[in-house]
Amino acid sequence: MIPQLVTVRYRRSSGRRRRLYVPVVPVLLVLSPLLLLAVLGGVIACLATRVSPVGALRGAGRLLWALPGTRFEFEEGRTALLISVR
Repeated sequence: MIPQLVTVRYRRSSGRRRRLYVPVVPVLLVLSPLLLLAVLGGVIACLATRVSPVGALRGAGRLLWALPGTRFEFEEGRTALLISVR
């Protein structure tokens, strides 16, 4: 399943906490022209390095398919960041 929502929570060094919800589908629709250019650039890079473009696209698709349920946590001193993909 493609991720539907990305939640970003962070705590600044001052102690303030913020939460940001990012819906994936509307962002993809807005950025689709850039996504098309990125895929085209990736295919050209694959051909230049003699990597199978179909295999690379399949690997990227599997990575996106596995993202829901993933949590990334970073903490540096008093600043913390949590990214949750649903």
